[in-house]
Amino acid sequence: MNNDQLEGKWKRIKGDFKQKYGKLTDDDVTYSEGKFDEMMGRLQDKTGKTKEELKDEIDRW
Repeated sequence: MNNDQLEGKWKRIKGDFKQKYGKLTDDDVTYSEGKFDEMMGRLQDKTGKTKEELKDEIDRW
């Protein structure tokens, strides 16, 4: 899955992801154009998962 596909899917599932990882805030899961990697870094910090683990989890959603 490329970043464009991942970003599109993310828009559909970010609410579920916030429920699963209660530490996440709206700012953590908000994608701004050109800032996808920054958002993934925030998710890594809050969840303790690697970027690949997060991408795999999003892909399975």
